[in-house]
Amino acid sequence: MKVALTGAGGVVGGLIAEALEARGDSVLRLGRPDWQLGGPAPDFGGAEALVHCAFHHAPGRFRGGDAGDPEGFRAKNLSGSRALFEAAVDAGVTRILFLSSRAVFDGYPRGTRLTEDLPPRPAEIYGEVKAGAEAALAALPVSSVALRATGVYGPGPANKWRGLIADYLAGREVAPRIGTEVHGADLAEAVALLLDVPGVTGPVHCSDLLLDRRALLAEVAALTGAAHPLPAATADAPNVLDCARLAELGWRPGGLDRLRADLPAVIAEARAG
Repeated sequence: MKVALTGAGGVVGGLIAEALEARGDSVLRLGRPDWQLGGPAPDFGGAEALVHCAFHHAPGRFRGGDAGDPEGFRAKNLSGSRALFEAAVDAGVTRILFLSSRAVFDGYPRGTRLTEDLPPRPAEIYGEVKAGAEAALAALPVSSVALRATGVYGPGPANKWRGLIADYLAGREVAPRIGTEVHGADLAEAVALLLDVPGVTGPVHCSDLLLDRRALLAEVAALTGAAHPLPAATADAPNVLDCARLAELGWRPGGLDRLRADLPAVIAEARAG
């Protein structure tokens, strides 16, 4: 399959590109300097599918990533995504996968079961833009999926815990927090799986672990011998995505085993700075 991929220069896009190429797909990487979100339509080069991961935001920030320019943020990410989808359809693309986010549900109260048929209720601009792009995609006459993912972790570019682990190992205080996570490689596998099943359409949820910082840093302490105080456990857990449909399709994320397998590399990167 020939797949056009936006955002291939980013962390998640790069992992998806590697996964697709490893299984034999031809990946057309759409990005700078030839194309950017919100600009003229790219040349899809005869691609059968589009995976849209590109997102314009302030460096290192998704939620709150509008950098004080909400209208520009909407124009590039929502209007830009809508134009990209329409151009893909005009170019003959028959399958589109959009990387969305759990943030489309941030407006629901704690304890809400986040099923795929639950209407989006964003709480701020990031989730609003993702929900708007989902709606624009759903209105098009092609097979499409909005893959709602949680936080992405892993070694290398996906190492979101460098600073956190470095702070703990240095004995600095770490604030309590709990979040939902998926390994970057597991997310990439979900994308590859969904490209192969055109009968699956609409929103699909992708999450694996509910991970408290206390539990994560307890694993770090066990591996390093560090004896610094751990942050308090977080009693108020976030709402968790229901990922039953992806599991029914055969998706098997790595869970704690994958986290523990990669943790030595994640720690080494934190120590290296």
